[in-house]
Amino acid sequence: MAWRYCGNQVKLWRMRAGVSREVLGDKAGYEYETVKSMEQGRRRPSLRLLEVADELCGARGLLLAAQEYLKPEKYPWFSMDFMRYESEAIAHSSYEPLLIPGLLQNEETARALLESHWPPLDDETVEERVAARLERQSLLEKQTKAFTFVIGEAAVRYPVDSGEAHKRQLLHLLAAAKRRNVTIQVMPFDRGAHPGLNGPYVLLETPEHEQLAYEEGQTRGVLYATPEQVSLVSQRHAMILQKALSPEESVRYIGKLAEEL
Repeated sequence: MAWRYCGNQVKLWRMRAGVSREVLGDKAGYEYETVKSMEQGRRRPSLRLLEVADELCGARGLLLAAQEYLKPEKYPWFSMDFMRYESEAIAHSSYEPLLIPGLLQNEETARALLESHWPPLDDETVEERVAARLERQSLLEKQTKAFTFVIGEAAVRYPVDSGEAHKRQLLHLLAAAKRRNVTIQVMPFDRGAHPGLNGPYVLLETPEHEQLAYEEGQTRGVLYATPEQVSLVSQRHAMILQKALSPEESVRYIGKLAEEL
């Protein structure tokens, strides 16, 4: 909505000043279709476009002021509520079958995953989200918060970058597992069918001891607070913990994989 509103303001100021899209694009260094996309909110209006439009249209800083509202979001819109509750939670338990959890990704892994996003993210958004993902990891430093991660074998075996980068990611996992408040368990391929095959989730416990569950797909995330839904996820998590390797076995397993790279 911020893109659309800002783009529409550029269009209204441009038309009021009698400036064509061609002229605005020529002065700002953009093609006609690029300017059109920015005005229609299909592309984020750039700082360069705002600067040129502000000067050409005599907006006296009113268009340029929009840049503060056009900065990339740290997280996808659908995960905002979850991020807020995660930052306050006293306990965090999750299962992730295919990816290293965001709280345990090193910078190389986070960057490789965000750069593979489709449709592609612009460079500014990638940098903002890499920084945000690494910033989230400060939660692990709070020793009164408990973290339990169950990670599928596919995640610890599959390199999203080079082999050397994946080795550094595995060593990063081992370093995190040394924290007293962090438990990491691996779910091996040979454990057969289990509830985790239905996808990832996160369970949170708030300071008021309320239970929340979060499930995320490719295009949306859902945060549950109703006891019935949270109970279902909690029961599945209990079954997954029974099938996963123990924390000690998991550390040895990850260490062996790292040695082989």
